[in-house]
Amino acid sequence: MAGNDTLVTNFILMGFQLRAELQMGLFFVFLVIYLFTMGGNMGMIVLIQSDTRLQTPMYFFLSHLSFLDICYSSVIVPQLLESLRTDKMVITYERCATQFFFFTLYASTECFLLAVMAYDRYVAVCNPLLYATAMTPQTRMCLVAGAYGGAMFNSVIRTGCTFSISFCKSNHVDFFFCDLPPLLKLACSETKPREQVIYLLAFLVITISISVILISYLFIIRAILKIRTAGGKAKTFSTCASHMTAVAIFFGTLIFMYLKGNMGSSLQEDKIVSVFYTVIIPMLNPIIYSLRNKEVKEALKKAFNRMRVSHGE
Repeated sequence: MAGNDTLVTNFILMGFQLRAELQMGLFFVFLVIYLFTMGGNMGMIVLIQSDTRLQTPMYFFLSHLSFLDICYSSVIVPQLLESLRTDKMVITYERCATQFFFFTLYASTECFLLAVMAYDRYVAVCNPLLYATAMTPQTRMCLVAGAYGGAMFNSVIRTGCTFSISFCKSNHVDFFFCDLPPLLKLACSETKPREQVIYLLAFLVITISISVILISYLFIIRAILKIRTAGGKAKTFSTCASHMTAVAIFFGTLIFMYLKGNMGSSLQEDKIVSVFYTVIIPMLNPIIYSLRNKEVKEALKKAFNRMRVSHGE
C-alpha cells in the first residue's frame, strides 16, 4: 500500500475477493464464455466474408461489430481470468492506462457503430430504392471511420483526464480491471473538474448515439405502419429486431454505469454490471444476430452442409 505522500507506480487489482472454490468456479465459467465469444464473433466475420448473400452494408457493419466485440472482450477478460486464478493481480501504471484507453476506445466505437447501423436500417426501410446508391462502399467506410475517429477523440481525452489525477491514497483497486469509479477512489488530488469532463464526454457519446438510433427508428416505425399487409410489416420489422435487441442490452448497461455517477452505488454492484457488459454482451451479439436473421441462419445451414459434404468425401 502506498503512503499518503507517495505516488502510485503500480496497482493491485483486488478482483471479486470470493472463496477459493467460487473463484475457480467463476474462472471456468468466464473462460467458457470467452471461448464462445471468440468463436462466435470470429465465425460471424468468416461467414459474412465467405457468403455472397451477406455482402451487403448491414452485414458489413455487423462484421465490424463482431470485430469490436472480440477486441472489447479481449481487453478485459484475459486479465479477469488471471485475477480469478491468482486472487490478486499486480498491474503497472502504464498497463492500467493502456487498458483504460483501449476499453474506452472499443466501448465508444461500439456506441457509434450501433448508431450507424440504425441509420443503415433507416435508409433500407424508408428509402429502399436509394439504398444501393446511398450506402456505397465509400460511404460505409466513411461511416465506420467516423465511428472510430469519434471514439478515438473520446478515449484520448478521457484517458488523459483520468491519468493526470494523482493517485496516492492506495494502490489497491477494488475492481477486476482499470475502470473510472474505483480509480477515482484512490485520488489524492482534486478530481471534480476532470470528472465533469469525463462524464460530459460519456453523456455526449451515449446521448448522440441514442438520439441517432431513436430518430432512425421513429422514421422506421412510421414507414412500417404505412405497410398495409401484416406479413409485410412483420418482414420489415424482423430486419431491425436483432439490432434493437443489441441496442437495448448494450445501452441499458452503459446508462446504468456511466450516467448515474457515483451516487448511491457500490463497487460490488458495479462489478456485477461490468461483468455483464464486458463479458456477457460480446458473447450475446453473434447469438442475437444469428437467431433473428433469416439470411444468417441460411448462410449457417449452407456452411454446415458444405462441411458435411466435405467431411463425407
